[in-house]
Amino acid sequence: MKKTKLFVCVCLVQLMVISLLATGALAAGPMNSNPLSDVRVRQAIAYAIDMDTIVETLLEGKALVADSQTPNGAWKTEGLNPYAYNPEKAKELLAAANWDPNYTLDAVVYYGDQLTVDFMTAIQAYLDAVGIKMNFRKLEGDLATQLWTAPADPINGPSAVDWDICYGAVAAMAMQEFYQRYRTGEKSNSHTPGDPELDALIDAINASADPTVQKAAFAELQKYENENLFAIPLYYQQMFIYESDRLNLNGGKYGNPQYNYDWNIVNWTVTPDKDGKQVLYTNTAPVEFFETPWFNPGIYMASKVVFDRLLLADETMTPSKGNLASEYSLSEDGLTLIFTLKDGLKWHDGSDLTAEDIKWSIEYALKVPVLHPVFAKTFKSLEGAQAFADGTAAAITGIMIDGNKITLKFAQLDPNVLLTFSQFAPLPKKYFTDIDPLQFQQAPFWQKPIGSGPFKIKEVQMNDYTVMVPFENYHGGVAKIEEMILYPSGENDANVVKNAAAGKLDYGYTKNVGDVMALEEMDHMRVIAVDIPYTRSLFINKFPKK
Repeated sequence: MKKTKLFVCVCLVQLMVISLLATGALAAGPMNSNPLSDVRVRQAIAYAIDMDTIVETLLEGKALVADSQTPNGAWKTEGLNPYAYNPEKAKELLAAANWDPNYTLDAVVYYGDQLTVDFMTAIQAYLDAVGIKMNFRKLEGDLATQLWTAPADPINGPSAVDWDICYGAVAAMAMQEFYQRYRTGEKSNSHTPGDPELDALIDAINASADPTVQKAAFAELQKYENENLFAIPLYYQQMFIYESDRLNLNGGKYGNPQYNYDWNIVNWTVTPDKDGKQVLYTNTAPVEFFETPWFNPGIYMASKVVFDRLLLADETMTPSKGNLASEYSLSEDGLTLIFTLKDGLKWHDGSDLTAEDIKWSIEYALKVPVLHPVFAKTFKSLEGAQAFADGTAAAITGIMIDGNKITLKFAQLDPNVLLTFSQFAPLPKKYFTDIDPLQFQQAPFWQKPIGSGPFKIKEVQMNDYTVMVPFENYHGGVAKIEEMILYPSGENDANVVKNAAAGKLDYGYTKNVGDVMALEEMDHMRVIAVDIPYTRSLFINKFPKK
């Protein structure tokens, strides 16, 4: 009861602040020497860009104009300012903010496609029309350092990165991911000075596992975001799943293909080839090594089908039932989670998959250099996780195993704990006993990994092809597709159209509008648009420069 009252009080205070901002009772102005720290300048940029026209022309109507980081759907609040194209309003705001028309904004991108060049050229023209000069450039090399290095002083700066605006995107697994990056002191917060009100709003969306309470907290955060524009949301990008007419999902669902869900792949079928064999052709095979599934859980086909998870999520990314776990339970306060593993689970090499593998995987994950932020928050919330991470404890005390039973005790609530275990893939401990966690991705294991999923790796020719076949001991039944052939590519495949036209691509996904238009012209291909939590934005660096 006390927590509920406190939450209501916090929300009321936040509403009062937002109301004062909206009425002008709190004076707008620059927070520091950086002109972009003035909210009026950020609002002017938003009003200056005609996103409706850009979506209909450059993006061929295959995107949705954004008014928040949170995509349209159940988590979106109504009544947000859409910042509809209004160049005169933009000029008024710039005049009020004493904008220097000789200042040239330095914008950076990290995409290499022609659409990005065309998009940024359009943005450049729209800003120029209201009196804002802007140049843009593509970053090369260590992108993470150049984009997201936080300043030593998270409130006053100076900036540790060398740009004014970054055109980028967030593809979220959990809705909180859209906002965690703006918290004071967040290690990837290179752009937004510490803001106690914003921190309190971010805390509120993490304070409960109850979706009703979460949605109310998200509504307040979105209102504050919409007024202050610590980033400028541009559009929600759709994902496009493509498949050939050879493929039959036999009741399988379409969901966010970048993550894992109950897609029924063991029952997929394809038209047999001339030898009567069911062979499915797809992409995202490795070029040099298989990517660990602990950062991008489902971008690559191998990550989806070679590895398995404790829980299954449905196509909406809602955890729905056990998978490796025959049963599970989460306490009412969200602080105790119990899994019971199925009997007889096996790794692809025939050895037993045990509760010790699960425990080890969680502990080892906290030591690797790159871990998905949703996973990291879950594991860091465990009792004893901090002592283990600091090296003052040999194990995480909040993980207890008893035969097939795994009990996890949390020191603090994580609202996405079940989502984590529908995406996190345990690995076989025995292959990493002598591997330094800092060299995790460089381990020999990633040349031909062993998992527990419905398909196992039969043959790998790096940067040429990978062959996978059904795992005969898979707990969910043996897959009907007899062979899966993967061609190398990253998340974006330059050979999608060529391979599809040659009949060598039965399933995959793309965000590339050009690919979609070409695939839709092929009689033997079909394209399914999927709404996903993927928001393209202009990240605004509001720290003063050195």
